[in-house]
Amino acid sequence: MNIHVKTGDAVIVISGEDKGKKGKVQKAFPETNRVIVEGVAMVKKHQKPRGQGMPGGIVEKEAAISASKVMLVCPKCGKPSRVGHKFQEGDGKLSRRKVRVCKKCGAVLDN
Repeated sequence: MNIHVKTGDAVIVISGEDKGKKGKVQKAFPETNRVIVEGVAMVKKHQKPRGQGMPGGIVEKEAAISASKVMLVCPKCGKPSRVGHKFQEGDGKLSRRKVRVCKKCGAVLDN
């Protein structure tokens, strides 16, 4: 299953407790359709000390949220937009590749 965001994309949360927050996708899980966004869905984890010099205690970390709750922010127009796909022609016959494009301004999102 493919999801519309990848690791490193700038996104905005469109629903839920953290609605309106912006952040970068730290990790994407396509098989479960979930993403981890920095600074969003913070949870407290009670952690035991792991070895010498590693303190235990309550650690705050990001939890995974559904990929359908985030919208990609276009780097060109700076607005949240839907993601489309198109084929980009290369120099050779077999060098066509599928790229993600912004539905608002048409900018290519993949490098």
